[in-house]
Amino acid sequence: MSCAAVRIHITGIVQGVGFRPFVYNLAGRYGVNGWVSNNASGVDIAAEASSARLTEFVSALQNQAPPLAVIETVTVSNQAPQGYAGFTIKASVDGVQKTALVSPDVATCANCRQELLDPGDRRYRYPFINCTDCGPRYTIIEDIPYDRQATTMRGFVMCPACQAEYDNPANRRFHAQPNACQVCGPLYRLVDRDGQPVTCEQDVFVAARRLIATGAILAIKGIGGYHLAVNAFDSVAVERLRTRKVREDKPFAVMAGSLGVITTQCRVSDADEQLLVSGARPIVLLAKAAGYHLADQIAPGNPYIGTMLPYTPAHTLLLADDDIWVMTSGNVSDEPIAYEDGDAAERLKKIADYFLIHNREIHCPADDSVVRTVLDKPYFIRRSRGYVPAPVNLGRELPPVLAVGGELKNTFCLTRGKQAFLSAHTGDLENLSTYQAYVTAIEHFKKLLNVAPQVIAHDLHPEYLSTKYAATLVLPCVAVQHHHAHIAAVMAEHRLTGPVIGVAFDGTGYGPDGTLWGGEFLVADLTGYRRLGQLACLPLPGGAKAIREPWRLAGWLLQDLYGQDFVNLDIPFVHNLPPGWQLVLAAAGKGLNTPMSSGAGRLFDAAAALLGIRQSINYEGQAAVELELAAQGATGRIRPYALSETGDSWVLDFKPVFADLCQSLQQGLPIPQLAADFHTTLAAATSKLVLKISKTTGLKQVALSGGVFQNVTLLTEVIGMLAQYDLKIYLHRQTPPNDGGLALGQAIIAGERSR
Repeated sequence: MSCAAVRIHITGIVQGVGFRPFVYNLAGRYGVNGWVSNNASGVDIAAEASSARLTEFVSALQNQAPPLAVIETVTVSNQAPQGYAGFTIKASVDGVQKTALVSPDVATCANCRQELLDPGDRRYRYPFINCTDCGPRYTIIEDIPYDRQATTMRGFVMCPACQAEYDNPANRRFHAQPNACQVCGPLYRLVDRDGQPVTCEQDVFVAARRLIATGAILAIKGIGGYHLAVNAFDSVAVERLRTRKVREDKPFAVMAGSLGVITTQCRVSDADEQLLVSGARPIVLLAKAAGYHLADQIAPGNPYIGTMLPYTPAHTLLLADDDIWVMTSGNVSDEPIAYEDGDAAERLKKIADYFLIHNREIHCPADDSVVRTVLDKPYFIRRSRGYVPAPVNLGRELPPVLAVGGELKNTFCLTRGKQAFLSAHTGDLENLSTYQAYVTAIEHFKKLLNVAPQVIAHDLHPEYLSTKYAATLVLPCVAVQHHHAHIAAVMAEHRLTGPVIGVAFDGTGYGPDGTLWGGEFLVADLTGYRRLGQLACLPLPGGAKAIREPWRLAGWLLQDLYGQDFVNLDIPFVHNLPPGWQLVLAAAGKGLNTPMSSGAGRLFDAAAALLGIRQSINYEGQAAVELELAAQGATGRIRPYALSETGDSWVLDFKPVFADLCQSLQQGLPIPQLAADFHTTLAAATSKLVLKISKTTGLKQVALSGGVFQNVTLLTEVIGMLAQYDLKIYLHRQTPPNDGGLALGQAIIAGERSR
């Protein structure tokens, strides 16, 4: 039988996922001789066999790949036979063009979990058990190719038993880089807040469980950083954590020991379950069930709760099947997550009573991802651990771009070829330590992806710290309008080139006319946009204070509608105006520190204040969140609004809506009904304007983006109304609609403009 020979080069997520062992065993099955090796861009294979066997082998490479592998390209070229005897795994080859994809961190697989809990297994209760199908990846990798020496595991030399597994092609841990056991690997220890060891009669996990049972707050070092944990059934402990963490109202997430116990507290759809048990193991927003009985302070007044399942072996050892613990980021509110031991000990000692820590370094911090399902598909709130650094495939080549993102919920983005790589969640850059972590993370991403940016993309806002950072880089800069970036991010995910009708609703984004935009109807492609519609601009009395104190805009609206007589309105809002309100409105009347804004988020703020739901906020978007929650269970009705044409654009004015809501308040209509009416009216007005723009332009593709579309009530009502017409609606499915997805849009716009 004649022998044929080929060289095969495979790119994608093919390192750290058991791909070389898979190739080795596949070669044995098909009688192929040759070798396989990691290199800086992926995996190389030399293969020799009959032509028929090679054809089957190449097909199986693609169709039977390991579960964690994501194959991007397979290139096959004919070679002269070399007469290889057998098949081997060769040492990894470094190279200048490092383009191999790094795998996200993966939750403990079923096989490792079974061994972890098996008293007869040599890794029984070993908290770092892993294999080629699971375990840490991104958070421990310092460089590529992905080999142990390029990770934070390099200081742990494998014992003979682990080395034998690592060298055995038939073993599940064959070339598993984090492979370890109690003899040779990292270990946990339990200490008090002063760093003193805690005496443990059994192991540290039994002791930690007992501490949680007594109401203690435990800081736990995990894969991507520290968590703060308490018993979710213990109201006193949860309240203590909320006080120490300085987190007044924002909901906590919880971790449950099993899917079964989640279903006792929450309603779980099939789509929710798929997310909960996926390898990414994100926090999933779930509706509370009728039997919900966790501590009220976890998600006060909120019918939803963020829930996740254990994703590390340590979590499995800590939580029994019927346990539920609060599991929140290890930080004081608004600070970045703690991930270095010294920093965690310093920053968390005033919050945590005890620390459960390990001696494996975290190289890349990563907060938990937060996802919910919309129309039975994932809809991201925060994209981080479990998903980063997997790329968004653009379907088109771009020059290398660094997009620096926005100010809040920041992520940045690097492009390489046809792929865009979004960073893990960074947070709000106005915090100094967050900004410092952001700059460090950019440098690491550039090294890990081997990208030397040629272009920098940034927001138009001159005062964003990300914009100022961009100015320090001696490279061509492209300023991208905030809401154009939002729409372009949706287009990038769906590989659209446009033009599309883009509806971008958020709180604030810098407009080229000097006003604050945020209620935008754009016709956009990947290089430019036209503003064909907007929400009417409203003043923000006191500037940024109006965002933190929604009563200011509500007061201005009433004064504008009714003059000084608004104080005679018999509604709770007027009766409860805070001291000094007259000065605030008087200054606004003179235009003092009163910028104009078309932000949709500000309409939600004003409505929440007017309806007596929220007069001042303790976290971003709180008034809008609580307005949506107030509308739960009510069927909205369309209130009167004004839509006028000015030149070649439309203006949507909601003042008539607020006047109508005031009348209904005086008539004593229930608040849930009025909150639902507000949502339905905005959805109807949005849909009407989209239809007008579609009729004028002939465009049928509609992209929805911006943080306001985290409001699923508004989102689903808009989709439902537009679905009656011949329009194609596009949502975010791989990145968040909020500013966490902004950098993707910046990147593709800057890349296209730079061609």
